[in-house]
Amino acid sequence: MPDRVLRDNHNKHIGTIKTLSDGKQEIRDPHNKKLGTYDPKRNETRDASNRLVGKGNLLTTLL
Repeated sequence: MPDRVLRDNHNKHIGTIKTLSDGKQEIRDPHNKKLGTYDPKRNETRDASNRLVGKGNLLTTLL
């Protein structure tokens, strides 16, 4: 699956969501710094330090 580029109202690149081979998704900032991951099997979003953010896909809240 191709990367999903996230843009603001002015079409500025604010992040990218990548789908990994194991089905997990990760969000990265415009400088390619990892901000967090979402595991659909566990239905959990975790930040870059692996702390639980919440249940469900909350990746965009990490921007």
